[in-house]
Amino acid sequence: MIKQFAAVTLTAMTVLMSPSTWAAREEHTFEVSVTIPTLAFYVIPAEPDWIHRQQRLNWDHPTSKLSSVRKNFDVRHDSGAIEARLEAAPFLSNGRPDDDIALRVSFNGVELSPDVTPRQVVSAADAMTGSRVLLQIDPVKPVGGYKPGDYSGNVLMLFSARAPGE
Repeated sequence: MIKQFAAVTLTAMTVLMSPSTWAAREEHTFEVSVTIPTLAFYVIPAEPDWIHRQQRLNWDHPTSKLSSVRKNFDVRHDSGAIEARLEAAPFLSNGRPDDDIALRVSFNGVELSPDVTPRQVVSAADAMTGSRVLLQIDPVKPVGGYKPGDYSGNVLMLFSARAPGE
């Protein structure tokens, strides 16, 4: 009788413990975020999945040229024009200053510079209704041509809402 009780108890414990013993478990944690712009002023990428990723300028072997980066932005300012400038002169570097590749940055067809005074990139009329405009980043071929290497760099654009009547 004791043997039968022990056998039943052991079988019951095995059955009860087996799901936790044999079960596999996976967990995934990820961040979720959103930026909801104010309707009064915004300059946001039309395709939001690219802005935080490295953008590649592709090398074309037959022509020995680099490609450009072309991306659209949605812009709006309900009471004036939109201005922009660069924080610093943009370039690609491989660690050797003589090999740097300058970048030409245009927003809505207006070439940006690191000058302290920003340039108007969207008129007040276009900004009031909202527009989709093009950001274009072009490499400037160095005098001695492109040198082999792995290059990287940053482009930092600053946008501001021009006050009405300026």
